[in-house]
Amino acid sequence: MKTIVKNNVSWVGYIDWELETFHGDEYSILNGSSQNAYLIQEEKTVLVDTVWAPHRSEFIENLKKEINLQDIDIIVANHGEADHSGALSELMKEIPNVPIYCTANAVKSLEGQYGKNGWNFNVVKTGDSVDVGNGKKLVFVEMMMLHWPDSMATYLTEDNILFSNDAFGQHLAVEELFNDKADPCLLEKEAMKYYANILNPFSPFVSKKIKEIVDLGLSIDIIAPCHGAIWRNKPMQIVEKYVQWAEEYQEDQLTIVYDTMWEGTAKIAHRIAAAAREACPDTVVKVFNCAKADKNEIMTEVFKSRAIAVGSPTVGNDILTSVAGWTHFLKSLKFKNKKAAAFGCYGWSGESVKLLQGRLSEAGFEVVNASVRAQWNPDEEDLAKTKTLVEELLK
Repeated sequence: MKTIVKNNVSWVGYIDWELETFHGDEYSILNGSSQNAYLIQEEKTVLVDTVWAPHRSEFIENLKKEINLQDIDIIVANHGEADHSGALSELMKEIPNVPIYCTANAVKSLEGQYGKNGWNFNVVKTGDSVDVGNGKKLVFVEMMMLHWPDSMATYLTEDNILFSNDAFGQHLAVEELFNDKADPCLLEKEAMKYYANILNPFSPFVSKKIKEIVDLGLSIDIIAPCHGAIWRNKPMQIVEKYVQWAEEYQEDQLTIVYDTMWEGTAKIAHRIAAAAREACPDTVVKVFNCAKADKNEIMTEVFKSRAIAVGSPTVGNDILTSVAGWTHFLKSLKFKNKKAAAFGCYGWSGESVKLLQGRLSEAGFEVVNASVRAQWNPDEEDLAKTKTLVEELLK
């Protein structure tokens, strides 16, 4: 079923309430999501993106109810990733000669995934345009590394709609489609989670690309991303958020992340939280066991934090695999301008704190000297060291 976005532009995507994970199992979906595709019906009919392969048949059947597929003049592939292109190969069996407008890297992506089928690719770069009739044009803007090398956005003149693909989206099912119909707190939370877990490593590109879009002088009335709510009410609010988030973002928050074997490291984690509450009552403090809590939710909290403390006991001359995997993920997200400290218990060899300090430093954090390293079960003397650790983290 299509829904009018503005004038002759409709949403023809798929709302996925049952989706639980994304990028394999790398990203948690807690509130559903959507794969947004759009239909422009001017003198030329344009399809902007498709949906994920599991929904391809439903997508094409729904599209057939709205238009004759033979009337599609142009397909825009803003990004070749499977959640946007999964229905494309099935669709092209019906309309094999329709031109596909995309970047040069998107050609590589699409042919790499679906084979060399002789599709009619029209390679575009920033500033290129195509007339769709009635005085309107599509203007293409390369969005390299937001979040793949093949990404681009497409702007529809006169209607002033930016089809932004993965930029400015969020994994959130909004049946009513638009941001003014969504829960604003949940919308911002999911938008931040999406940025922190997917786009943060590319923050330097975000800042540069937003400036480039601003310099193009485009008047933007609607931002239509590929996932989640369409921004029609004050659409530049999400752009302003991206500007903030891309600049080594932090709030007054301390996030404590740990795993434990026999609860000793857990005791230290919770004493750090208590010490922080006492020393800095206005600082938000959150504690997570990374073996039990959702890793993407934790990373969103790390993104918000000015400091973190990470703990693991020593096991096999190393740290727990749950913490090791989490710190590997932490490094990949390339957070900047944040402090970190390490803590943990041990019975015999006691390497965990030093190993954690090294991992945190490699992940780009400023590691403070203070730590809490306790043999066996931490006693009051060990736990008293949390005060110094908090002072160095939050001073």
